[in-house]
Order: sequence, then C-alpha cells, then structure tokens
Amino acid sequence: METVFSSPTASISKLMSFTVLLFLLFFCSTFTSTDAYDALDPTGNITIKWDVISWTPDGYVAVVTMYNFQQYRHIQSPGWTLGWTWAKKEVIWSMMGGQTTEQGDCSKYKGNPPHCCKKDPTVVDLLPGTPYNQQIANCCKGGVLNSWVQDPGNAASSFQISVGAAGTTNRTVRVPRNFTLKAPGPGYTCGPAKIVKPTKFITADKRRITQAMMTWNVTCTYSQFLAQKTPTCCVSLSSFYNNTIVSCPTCACGCNNATDPGSCVSEKSSHLASAVRGPGKSTNAPLLQCTSHMCPVRIHWHVKLNYKEYWRVKVTITNFNYALNYSQWNLVVQHPNFDNLTQLFSFNYKPLTPYAGLNDTAMLWGLKFYNDFLNEAGPLGNVQSELLFRKDASTFTFEKGWAFPRRIYFNGDNCVMPPPDAYPWLPNTGFRPVISLLQPVMTILLSGVFLWAYM
Repeated sequence: METVFSSPTASISKLMSFTVLLFLLFFCSTFTSTDAYDALDPTGNITIKWDVISWTPDGYVAVVTMYNFQQYRHIQSPGWTLGWTWAKKEVIWSMMGGQTTEQGDCSKYKGNPPHCCKKDPTVVDLLPGTPYNQQIANCCKGGVLNSWVQDPGNAASSFQISVGAAGTTNRTVRVPRNFTLKAPGPGYTCGPAKIVKPTKFITADKRRITQAMMTWNVTCTYSQFLAQKTPTCCVSLSSFYNNTIVSCPTCACGCNNATDPGSCVSEKSSHLASAVRGPGKSTNAPLLQCTSHMCPVRIHWHVKLNYKEYWRVKVTITNFNYALNYSQWNLVVQHPNFDNLTQLFSFNYKPLTPYAGLNDTAMLWGLKFYNDFLNEAGPLGNVQSELLFRKDASTFTFEKGWAFPRRIYFNGDNCVMPPPDAYPWLPNTGFRPVISLLQPVMTILLSGVFLWAYM
C-alpha cells in the first residue's frame, strides 16, 4: 500500500485558504450594508458648517449652518435634531435661532445659569413666528430643510450659539465629537468634524469681506436602510395594450397584521373618522389604509396612448397614510426615453445627469400652490400628471416592458418595483396574410389551368 505525503507548502496553502474562508464567512455574517451611496445623487449630503465668529472671555460665539446638498431628499416636519459631544467641559450660555431640548445640571453656576450644561446637548430649530429678537438668518422653520434643486431658498438652516468654558484661541478650542443628525428619525450618519479654511463673509453692501476666526465642517450621508427597515413606497403598472394591471407586490412595505386591528384602517370602516381624529392620536404616527402592499405611498405608471411620433404616460401618486400630508413632495424616475421628453403637464421637471452623456433620470415635483401638497389618504389624497415623449426609432419599443420605469424614488426613498416578469407585455402577434393587387388575377389564371387539366 502506497502512502502519499503532502508537502509543507501545500499544507500551508490549504491552511491559509481555510483561514481566509473563515474570515469571509465572519465578515459577511456581521457586516450590515447601510446603502448610503445613491447612484442617482452620488455627491448628495448634508454639510454642517461651524463658524467661530468672535471670542468671549471664556469661549466663543459661533454660527452653525446646515446645508442640504441633496438634490431630491428633504428633511420634513417635525424637523431635524442635531446632537454632539463636547470635547471638554463646555457649556452653552445662550442661543438664537435654535434651542436645546434639555438644560442639564447647571447647579454649580450662580446667578444666571447657562442655557445648557449637558455633555451631549441636542439642538432643535425654533418654530415659525419666533420673536425677531430671537432669530437669525435661515432659522425658525420648524426644522424643515428642503432639497437645493426643488427649493434652494429653504435648503439651509442656521442657529447661533455662545459657548463658554472653552478655548479662546484657535490653539485652545477643541472640536466637538460624535455628531448625530436625526431627520426626524435615524437615517443620517455623520463623519468627524474637520477643520477647514475659515469662511469669508461679504457685507450687505458688498464692499467688505470679513472672515471667521475658525471653521470646521461635518458631512452627513443618508441611508434608507438606517432610516427604516421596510420600504415606504411601491409602484404599480398598467398599459393601453394589455388588460393586466400589475399591482404593488404583496407585503411590499409590510403585511396587514390580522391579529393587530390597529395596524391599519379600512377605507370603508364606519369608525374611520374616530380612528383618524380620535383623542390621543399622534400626528406623526402613521395610520395606514389597509392594502395588500401596506405602503404609505403608491406610484402608478400607466402607458396611456400611442401616436405616430409620440407616446403618452399618466403618473398618479396616491397617499395611503391618514395621518400625514406630504408637502414639497418629489418623484425621481429613471427611464431611457427621458432624453426625449417633449411636454409635461402640471408637474415641474429637471433632468438629473450624475454621469456625463447619460440623460435617463428625471426629477418631478408639483407646481407651487397647485399640487405641491399631497393630502392625507382620502378622496383628495392623490396628485397626477401626464408626460409626452417623442419616439426614437433607434431605441423605442413597447416590447418586454421597455415603456415602464427602471427605478422610482419618492421623497428620496427607493420604491419597490413589481418583478420584471409581471410587467404588462404586448399581446402575441398573430399571422396576418399579405393581400396583393395581383392576387385576383392569379386566382383566375390558376383556376383556368386546373379546369384545362381536368378536361
């Protein structure tokens, strides 16, 4: 019997391969993707800029500004919440344009106590209607922060803060740590503060430029997975050439829990009004209409008409949430024919081109004071529009689901699409005989030949 010995090199190679395999298994089982990168808005983020504008006897005065550099993602009511951890034992003496949610223990201060003594303060925006002596520019919007494409005038939010027990020079000031941004729930992950070149300010008459004493930036990126484990919208499809209506996938945003009657409300329920407006109901808690998909929002894409050189689509957005109105809503749609969009009815439109030479993505939103407000669930809880596209002979086709979008976002969240094999396809084409003008003549001649043959 022959014995085969493996070489030491082969054994070491096998051991290393086994070790790498174990590492990959452990890494894959413990790593959770947050999907913070958005291919349609690769540079989108919220940047927090902290400008030290003057020194005080025991600290400094700073203006903190949040800029929403995301093209189509808002921070909606009840607004943003910003937090951080002080590097030393700093306190907040006073604030304008914002306030902390808690004061903390300020018992060691005699006389007039600081505004906040917590090691990890939490700041919120002031509400509209705040007295002017407590306001600064870009403040007091209730924490609402719109996207810079849709509403650039309201894409920034600021507050002023007077910090004590801190350094009084660039060398002694310490940058806060562990910034958190809630909008209003989780979803944003903030990086560390980085000291950058001091911001320069131009005076109102534009004749003088002043400069901050010190500036640092914090960048926060969004992850839909962190914001909510389940999706928030879904897509249904239909077309003029097929009787099939493809509904949103069942349980796309969760399932109707039969054991929990309060999980949703039937639109035909006799107790609907009391469930929606009853005492103790929170305006922020979702109250969904019972559906098979259980999504707060549904987008329906209907291929409506086919012309010789154009084709028309109807888009309908329906709100199934009885407890929430969507103000400043927007829709992002990815379809290869958007480079030939000819006309849009009752919606605003802006092409999104994150990659040069590729124009297949559009941002749609309502007209101000007309349909930019999506009402809560009910008879008025929908908005709709129609899009007219020019046909491109080199790419246009109705076959194999080409007329339907590849991806749809509502308010920045990726919506659940139906499976591709469920799309309404063109019906199978039957045999159509080609009729020629010579056919009657040929028929007569052939008949004569057959009659002559049988004579």
